[in-house]
Amino acid sequence: MRILANLLWILCGGFISWCAWMIAGLLWCVTIVGIPVGMQCFKLASISFNPFGKEVENEGGCFSFLLNFVWFLVSGIELAFINFVIGCLLCITIVGIPFGKQFFKIAKVALMPFGTTVRRVHFA
Repeated sequence: MRILANLLWILCGGFISWCAWMIAGLLWCVTIVGIPVGMQCFKLASISFNPFGKEVENEGGCFSFLLNFVWFLVSGIELAFINFVIGCLLCITIVGIPFGKQFFKIAKVALMPFGTTVRRVHFA
């Protein structure tokens, strides 16, 4: 079921979200100072490509807060807005609500990506 949901996710806007994360990662990697930020973008692009069956945990600290502040001003607002708008559009229909919830999860990660870990959830 998870595989089917992830395939439908790609068709319902997941590819757009993944592309946005990849572009942000490439733009951050242009400078040497931005490479750690770009690598975080590439890690979080995986949740944007197939979010079903993954859980997000925030374990931030002081350094994460500072990076999140800079991230919010430079790239976070745009990525969160893209995911929020697509999530709202999908929540118009009853069938799209699970996909919209995943977009909202990604929008939250887009606002505070540092100190965030993504782990796969295994069901019994």
